[in-house]
Amino acid sequence: MQIRQSAHELHQSVNQTYGDSLPYGYHLDMVVNSIRDFGHLVCIQEDDVLPLFFGGYYHDSIEDARQTYNDVMKIARGVLTEEQALMATEIVYALTNDKGRTRAERAGEKYYKGIRETPYAPFVKLCDRLANITYSCSGVNGDNLRMKEVYKQEMPHFLASINPRSQDKRFQLPQETVLRLAECLIDDLEREEKNGSVWWHEY
Repeated sequence: MQIRQSAHELHQSVNQTYGDSLPYGYHLDMVVNSIRDFGHLVCIQEDDVLPLFFGGYYHDSIEDARQTYNDVMKIARGVLTEEQALMATEIVYALTNDKGRTRAERAGEKYYKGIRETPYAPFVKLCDRLANITYSCSGVNGDNLRMKEVYKQEMPHFLASINPRSQDKRFQLPQETVLRLAECLIDDLEREEKNGSVWWHEY
């Protein structure tokens, strides 16, 4: 898919990696795989599928790959209709962290408000978080352990912050996706308990 390849190449061009050494495209693929698995639960028409995929592949392009809103719009217009391009670019913009010195400042109320007000942005952000949690629960290095703790602590606030509680499907968080996210954390805890190495004892 042209969208996938161009997004992979964009992040590669700024030497961005995922974890210790994985290409950043690994994360982008994880996000879009979740969009593919659960997108039918929020999509209201076939024309919205490609903007969702584009949003998944490009969600970090402004934040991490030196793109502007207009840069992303130009790329989107090359592969999507005008209406689709606008929808896709708005998703990317909504998922771009604010400027800030800390994690809390970068993802503050203004950031979450933008997500809640943008069609499909809550769902794409949920898929992004699911990808990050899945990865953080798959490794054993210090950064994996640290981020697992961060995600677990943030979970109630995160879910409440991205959920506009709308009747419009485009703004909803599918229960199946939330459950998949919770199962990842639960499976990880159960695995650690079985091995006799409950990670939080180290903190």
